[in-house]
Amino acid sequence: MVEAKNISKSFGDLKVLKGLDFKAEKGDLVSIVGASGAGKTTFLQILGSLENPDQGQLFIQDTDVFQLKPKKLAQFRNEHIGFIFQFHHLLPEFTALENVCIPGLIAKRKKSEIEKRGLELLNYLGLKSRINHKPSELSGGEQQRVAVARALINNPALILADEPTGNLDSKNADELHQLFLDLKKEFGNTFIVITHNKDLAEIADRKLTMVDGLIKD
Repeated sequence: MVEAKNISKSFGDLKVLKGLDFKAEKGDLVSIVGASGAGKTTFLQILGSLENPDQGQLFIQDTDVFQLKPKKLAQFRNEHIGFIFQFHHLLPEFTALENVCIPGLIAKRKKSEIEKRGLELLNYLGLKSRINHKPSELSGGEQQRVAVARALINNPALILADEPTGNLDSKNADELHQLFLDLKKEFGNTFIVITHNKDLAEIADRKLTMVDGLIKD
């Protein structure tokens, strides 16, 4: 599903990633832990094609990602990768349903089809009664579930999550942990999650540790 080969990345004189190799299979839930500054977020941004490595290759579903032209790369990212961040990045002027539908509309799918899928996801995530509420009217846990639905709207094979429980209390964090397990089972997505949350790290199929720009099992 995902294979990164010899990924290196520097910022000025600072070498953040040092020839890193990584693989994940379809349906894997992989957690990546490590000290701040170890390179976790930089690696996740490269996996999501948001950042280019200085050297190395990234294959997602057999596509050599960084060989794609910019327009094709943006299209590939939109269709195949979903993102969940610590900060929800919901647009405040739009309702929950409208926020969820945005990636589908960017992909130029039919509005009726996207809204139907958005309603199904929000219902699945327990937000049926909140579809017309704007982010300011939702709790932190509800906002994060809206962000999860948005990540799933285009049925991406790969979900990347960067500290997804960082702004949640323990109850909502536990619910999100279970949600990831349920989604993996229900839809077969591959999840790669960067986290400092020990409980979330431990429920993963594989727990990896990043040290000095390299990944260790």
